[in-house]
Amino acid sequence: MLAAAEGQSDNAIARNLVVNRKTVTLWRERFVQEGLDSMWEVAPGRGRKPSYGQRKIAAIVSATLTTKPKGMTQWSCRQLAEAQGVSKSTVHNIWQSHHLQPHLDRTFKLSRDTKFLEKLTDVVGLYLNPPQQALVLCVDAKTQIQALDRTQPGLPMKKGRCGTMTHDDKRNGTTTLFAALEILQGRVVGQCYERHRHQEFLRFLRRLDHEFPGTMGLHLVMDNYGTHKHANVQSWLKRHPRFVCHYVPTSSSWLNLIERWFGELTSKRIRRGSFGSVPELQQAIAEFLAAWNENPKPFVWTATVESIVAKLSRCRQTLESIQPGCTLPRQRKVKK
Repeated sequence: MLAAAEGQSDNAIARNLVVNRKTVTLWRERFVQEGLDSMWEVAPGRGRKPSYGQRKIAAIVSATLTTKPKGMTQWSCRQLAEAQGVSKSTVHNIWQSHHLQPHLDRTFKLSRDTKFLEKLTDVVGLYLNPPQQALVLCVDAKTQIQALDRTQPGLPMKKGRCGTMTHDDKRNGTTTLFAALEILQGRVVGQCYERHRHQEFLRFLRRLDHEFPGTMGLHLVMDNYGTHKHANVQSWLKRHPRFVCHYVPTSSSWLNLIERWFGELTSKRIRRGSFGSVPELQQAIAEFLAAWNENPKPFVWTATVESIVAKLSRCRQTLESIQPGCTLPRQRKVKK
């Protein structure tokens, strides 16, 4: 309309705006007949009419959420389409528009730690506001890493086909990786051991003492595994006061950033690897560590205590509404 007011022809407007000339003619005629207000409204009768009304769509959504097929745990598009008397593409489109994915699920567990909020505030505070003149290290052990070897050679990836590997494997032993992630730089210190007792953890603590020399404080974020709280470990920590321990709440391994790095290790080196022996597996882990530390990338924590507590409260309310008899411990308030 602005171009037409400047005296441009329909062909010129269509060419400049990359539209069809008939579109320009249609809107100019509509402006003349109905005025300026018609420019902001969709004309009645335009577009494809929906095949099913809101009542039918609501019934399909309700069936997806509240019912299950006989003898099964979730609906498929074809099963629900047959039960509702519609096409499978209709069910698929409704699921997409309502963000429903019956074939997927996620695991979770609410912590029952009576000091959950206190520990949460402590650990998140370290992430969001690291202490001055000190380092924060997220420490944990990835146990039972299996040296798996495929029973037959796989086919390499090529155009139009992904790489392949046999569904079965041969187990050649396990190893345990103790690792510490320095959260500011993203550097990882790791060491493989045969077992994961307190003796191995003490050896790893001495390794950290050597890797980070001097008197700078080292704040260790760890879980509640018994190895970390062994009497010998506690005695060693008392003799080395620059090590300060911070424990995440029980059933809250997601609070420890080293778990995020363990995911990188698994997906990029271990899961698709083939290892004929434990030393070969340990060598592969060492190579991944060296490559990571050449250009380390820190994992940036952004969630606040308030946002985490609010999300857990919504989850708790949902669980209690579904299972009225299920009572979960409330978290105590922490004075700031």
